[in-house]
Amino acid sequence: MIALLTGATAFTEHRPPPRPRPPDGPLGWAGYDAARRRAADRTGEEESVVYGTGSVGGRACVLLSFEFGFLGGSLGGPTGDRLTAAYELALTRRLPLLALVATGGSRMQEGMVALTQLQRVAAASVRLRAAGIPQIAVVRDPTTGGGWATVGAGADVVLALPGAQIGFAGSRVRPPDADPYAYSAEGQFAAGQVDAVVPPGELATAVAHWLHALGPHEALPPAPVPRALPPAGEPPRTEAADADTVEAAVTKPADAATEGTAGAEPATAGTEGAAGAKPANVGTEGAAGAGSTPRLPATGREAVARARDPRRPRAEAYLADCFPVRLPLHGDRSGGTDPGLLTGFGLRADGHPVAYVAQCGTPTRPAGYRAAARTIRLADRLGVPVLTLVDTPGAANDAEAERAGAGAAIADAFAAIAAARVPVTTLVIGEGGSGGALALASPDNTHVTADSYFSVIAPELAAAILKRAPSETGATADQLRLRPQDLVELGIARSIVT
Repeated sequence: MIALLTGATAFTEHRPPPRPRPPDGPLGWAGYDAARRRAADRTGEEESVVYGTGSVGGRACVLLSFEFGFLGGSLGGPTGDRLTAAYELALTRRLPLLALVATGGSRMQEGMVALTQLQRVAAASVRLRAAGIPQIAVVRDPTTGGGWATVGAGADVVLALPGAQIGFAGSRVRPPDADPYAYSAEGQFAAGQVDAVVPPGELATAVAHWLHALGPHEALPPAPVPRALPPAGEPPRTEAADADTVEAAVTKPADAATEGTAGAEPATAGTEGAAGAKPANVGTEGAAGAGSTPRLPATGREAVARARDPRRPRAEAYLADCFPVRLPLHGDRSGGTDPGLLTGFGLRADGHPVAYVAQCGTPTRPAGYRAAARTIRLADRLGVPVLTLVDTPGAANDAEAERAGAGAAIADAFAAIAAARVPVTTLVIGEGGSGGALALASPDNTHVTADSYFSVIAPELAAAILKRAPSETGATADQLRLRPQDLVELGIARSIVT
């Protein structure tokens, strides 16, 4: 499995210092030593985990790989020594940790000594996380038990091979009527526990992109304000970079002089003045775009109508224009997903990574806000700037959303933005519906397009609350001062992007 990712690049194996073990392990389990010898003869390995340093797509990392043929890839005391040593190696060298997981869980022949290895692994993972070092897991068939609950599900990004059996409960300890789909890679993806299901032939490229996106990085420039896109059917103003352009930046090997700098941005990357500076004429129309300035809405009603126009460009179009390579993060890690909210990391044409959170014009559900908070906190921990695209009529307000914790999820998104130390750039590309939109907006770096509005409440709802006739909705929209130019004048938005 290591060779599948590193190719011809050398992999240097490391081993922790040996320490004496009692015959047949800590429990004196009859036949345990003999079983270990047979496993070693069969696999050529001394333990169920191999670790060391290597390179994937020109990006140096610490790799650890489970050998399932060695006692089912189970975790015992010697396994814990190797796992914690791998995490410590990544911490010392400031290299990302890439775990290739295939395990049945804790090793019964070592009893509670084996089980407590999970605590050691969790502590090592926490230390790595606190140091801003990313962790990526590739979960294979099978990945179950404590190995899934620590090395696998505890990673920042979880990729799975198609058809892999994944779950805390192994096949022999599940209820007899359990749905097998729930324990599959595809089922875990549907439940928001896996970020992507990646075929083996695409795995090396996907991992290389993730290693580049997550770093570690030195100081990165803020996410630039996206250019405004024309309505469907109109040609773009300039040609966007394609995936081949960014591929050259992504796969450019890091400075070989220092292994620990392998996550730094490419030498050809643009400067902050070029990509991260404030738009010209902040607070005015035409701040960050090229070409003719579109006509601004004359009334609040018109602003709302334009934002709701189905021909208006949506989040997918903006993300495609910003990022030749996109690496989606999927799910809230609490069993929920929201197809109306896109999160992940994107690689710009200059190779610089940006984390994105993008609403797609639908009411955002609690799982969406939790996924957004997860993405923002991950980006903040890794020093990656954030771009949010706001476009929602508001937070989902149905009974199911309330049962799923809408209030707490929105509060979590507000808190993630408020606590972010990295720069957050926001562009309102359509509807800015009340707190459900504001939860994902930067407090001091929000911009708007000419086809957007931002309001404390939808004008129809405001009129109803004020007991006004439907015919007064337009006048209510004007009173709310929700047009793009109103938002700039009120100091809510820094510019109208054209």
